[in-house]
Amino acid sequence: MQKNTPTSDLLSRRPTWLPLFAIAFIVAAIALAFAWVAGWLTPDKLTPARFTNAIETSNGQVHYGFRRAHAKGVCVAGYFEGNGQGVALSRARLFAPVRTPFIGRMSIGGGSPYGLDAKARVRSMALQFNSDDGQQWRMAMNDFPFFAVSSVQAFYEQTVANAPDPATGKPDPAKVAALVAAHPEFARFADWAKNTPWSTSWANTTYHSVNTFRFSNSASEQHHVRWSMQPQTAFVAMSPEEREAADDNFLTEDLTTRLAQGPLRWEMVVTLAAPGDSITDPSQTWPEDRQKVTVGAVVIERASPQTTGACRDINYDPLILPTGVDGSEDPLLAARSAVYSVSFNRREHDIATGKADAAIGQASSQEASQ
Repeated sequence: MQKNTPTSDLLSRRPTWLPLFAIAFIVAAIALAFAWVAGWLTPDKLTPARFTNAIETSNGQVHYGFRRAHAKGVCVAGYFEGNGQGVALSRARLFAPVRTPFIGRMSIGGGSPYGLDAKARVRSMALQFNSDDGQQWRMAMNDFPFFAVSSVQAFYEQTVANAPDPATGKPDPAKVAALVAAHPEFARFADWAKNTPWSTSWANTTYHSVNTFRFSNSASEQHHVRWSMQPQTAFVAMSPEEREAADDNFLTEDLTTRLAQGPLRWEMVVTLAAPGDSITDPSQTWPEDRQKVTVGAVVIERASPQTTGACRDINYDPLILPTGVDGSEDPLLAARSAVYSVSFNRREHDIATGKADAAIGQASSQEASQ
């Protein structure tokens, strides 16, 4: 008669390679998922990593340890003074009549930390607010009031078209012409870049959220909004002759001089969308007659070098938002957030592995000599 084998004996006879196979399967699955997310299995797919690669190529040279875009800048710090008018729009603590400290950064466009201030068309302001309820709000704003193109794919194509031709050191005119033909909205941005007067200072420049966000108040009422930081320092246009003669680092020098005389202020003006205004296309502006609410003021009190200042290790991701503020359905907003993350991780890896030491040291020496 056949005896029944105890279950414990059967388990003891289970092949010893089964647990190892299971572990290997899990590791392979994780690796496969990582490869898919990174875009290695779909090389033609537009991923954040591929977009960041294009930014690095368009810079002509990677400066390790620095931001892949807007690499040249200076840390700033101060506070936001809410006036209470924003409470009707959003539950964000920033809008209460209190002072909220921030760590910020003023920068210029381009991928070189040694870029020439007078050659950079784009100027930017980034802020990280730390409110007394423990929440953060990060903003990344630019002086252009609208995006050059209307989609993530077009933004990528613009980045590729801006890459310098190795033979000339400048963008290939044929690629730029193809971009304009494929995305006619770019012509409007080109007109802005060519004909809008340059300001003489970071201090007298207006900065825009560009993308649309969604505010919600304590009554759960929602509004789609954009905002701008409007300077209390009078605007002064910079002539082409002045740009030609300007010092390479005149923006930082000017900011230092102005702060030695006192704080600098910008009013935060929120614009509310009306029915029919584009929420998902940041290349489209809203009519000037839209309702505007001044909700408080940004006050910059001091500045410090970006290589040693508090802003160095902050990723100014525009989707780090407090309660009462959400991102809109604008796909370019999500793309900016994703690319910022990749750029931040690469920069931190450069610093952690010592790859960036020489570059960071060189920039620190340059800043110390200013």
